[in-house]
Amino acid sequence: MTWLTCLLVAGNVISAHAAAAEIAEIVSTASRSERPLSDEAGNIALIGRQELDLVKSTHFSELAVRIPGVNFSRNNGQEMLASIRSPIFTGAGACGAFLMAEDGIPLRAAGFCNVNELFEAFTEQAARIEITKGPGSALYGSNALHGMINIITPAANRDGGSLSMEGGAWDFIRFNISEGVTTEKGGLLGLATVSHDGGWRDQSGYDQQKITLRHDYNGDVWTISSSLNLTNLDQETAGFIVGRDAYKNRALARQNPNPEAFRKARSLRYWSRFSRETGDGVRWQVTPYFRTMNMTFLMHFLPGQPLEENSQTSVGLQNGLYINEGSRLEIITGIDGEYTRGSLQQTQAHPTTGSAFLRATIPSGKQYDYDVNSLQTAAFLQADWAINQRLHLVAGGRLEYMRYDYTNNMISGRTDENGNACGFGGCRYSRPASRRDSFTSFSPKISLRYSYHSTDTLYLTLSQGFRAPQTSELYRLQRRQKTADLNNVSLKNIEVGARGSRGRWRYNISLYAMKKTGYIFRDAAFFNVDNGKSDHIGADIMVRFSLNDRLGIRGNLSLARHRYAFDYISNGINLNGRDIDTAPRNFGSMQINWRPLDRLTTELEWVHMGAYYTDPENLHKYPGHDYVNLRMTVKITDSYGFFLRLMNVTDTKYAERADYTSFTGDRYLPGKPRALYIGLKTGF
Repeated sequence: MTWLTCLLVAGNVISAHAAAAEIAEIVSTASRSERPLSDEAGNIALIGRQELDLVKSTHFSELAVRIPGVNFSRNNGQEMLASIRSPIFTGAGACGAFLMAEDGIPLRAAGFCNVNELFEAFTEQAARIEITKGPGSALYGSNALHGMINIITPAANRDGGSLSMEGGAWDFIRFNISEGVTTEKGGLLGLATVSHDGGWRDQSGYDQQKITLRHDYNGDVWTISSSLNLTNLDQETAGFIVGRDAYKNRALARQNPNPEAFRKARSLRYWSRFSRETGDGVRWQVTPYFRTMNMTFLMHFLPGQPLEENSQTSVGLQNGLYINEGSRLEIITGIDGEYTRGSLQQTQAHPTTGSAFLRATIPSGKQYDYDVNSLQTAAFLQADWAINQRLHLVAGGRLEYMRYDYTNNMISGRTDENGNACGFGGCRYSRPASRRDSFTSFSPKISLRYSYHSTDTLYLTLSQGFRAPQTSELYRLQRRQKTADLNNVSLKNIEVGARGSRGRWRYNISLYAMKKTGYIFRDAAFFNVDNGKSDHIGADIMVRFSLNDRLGIRGNLSLARHRYAFDYISNGINLNGRDIDTAPRNFGSMQINWRPLDRLTTELEWVHMGAYYTDPENLHKYPGHDYVNLRMTVKITDSYGFFLRLMNVTDTKYAERADYTSFTGDRYLPGKPRALYIGLKTGF
């Protein structure tokens, strides 16, 4: 029986919470202002507070499996690779395909993304998580290409606090604490999370701390919200294990071929959002913000294992006018700006080992040392017109300008740090001379939303997203490349969908087709080039069905095909028409929720990953996997509760990520064995 058949059959048997269908779902990503999800045209998925409390994720991938079209590969510790209606991208600019934000403000500056940056968001105590699939609205620019994840922090609107303590397999310990105080016109809320994980693989543990202070004020003239967020991660890192089906060998899977690898990252973010009525039907909202971060990690996956040290500091402003809110014609318009100072150093402490070629072309010492100052400015306009009571037209556009001022602090070219040439034609790492680059893009979006029933909506969306080249794609060159002549990556999207509820049913179904041009990739000569093209077509399906107030099922399914759409010969094979590697054609999950007692909630979750190719030529394949998780919460009294999670109940041997290279052959990041977590929660 196919996965789709299983989903549909199960959907006719039992269901998700009936009560949840009656709760108005609020989102803010599309407009930077809270609105009902039913008013949005396009596919925005929502993970609410109740679901976050049940899942109690130790990694974002545990939440991602619950959303169709979203596939996060858990690497080691808090590391990850993302996919939203896309393959799982790797490489220097892979993170540029997605915008990761907290309270509508990107976690990193445009052009300075990192594939693991989501570990800096406070997901552990978020109010909700909003996921936009496909290009973002006119209010968001570069990097909102394939999708956006927006973590929303809780408002300071409650008195009292809570404390949860949990422990589990491999010395996992986590404390979550919150404390809130309210006044007549506002409140103050403090949140903190402290985590320790010993790591199930050798020398692969981490320590992580997150703190958020939130203040809200509702005055007679101004409404003001402010947030200060600090994070720290100190992590050991485990690398790939090598050999066909190596993940099936539990003893081998526990090994860490790179015990010396590590990652240390710190971040600080602050924002204040001011809002007031400035005239009849006009509201002004302005959000200044500041962020700074630094990260050090050993690049254990490269010959010579160089150390990367990077940092960035940004100041920015989101500025918007909201005109005629609640009327038949609503308009949002504004100007955004951001200035960033970033730097990167890559240094190799020891001589390279391996072949004569590697030893000759990768000298030890400093390999990159550069600074980049960036300026991002944008103007946007978005209108929502109620043509009649049933039909809405939403149209908008964003014009954005990005400039990089790059300074090379070393000798330019492909020499060692002292200017000495390497053998075998030259050194591996090439440093372009100091330069300035600029990019301008316009991204339009238009949507129609038709309410054909009081609880059901059809929508059609046409949009175009973009991203500027990342600084690491422009200035971390290799081999003979002296400059990277790159342009914006562009993605055109068409999507049709339907969502709503009928009696015991809730559903959200969307079909999409996307074409990407200017796709940046590293060719056989190790040049960063941007003449790639790809096609993406698929369907996201979410179905819930209510049997009664206590028993329910929810299932989601992603069907997709992501293919190269340009002629390129790799190892004698033309990639045109072949699947992009690490792009499963189907994946999804199913959750059965049962509340036998008012104070007891249980969930049985089935996670499915379909097969996918592990190399661009489609010659090697990972067969996919299935595993089951069990969760339970017990409310002992009104103030005390107990919870447990049994992850990978059947102790399935699987790979979180499978890959193939001509140097290593098949390689894997193995999935966690069965693990039990138990905790207590109290309110005060």
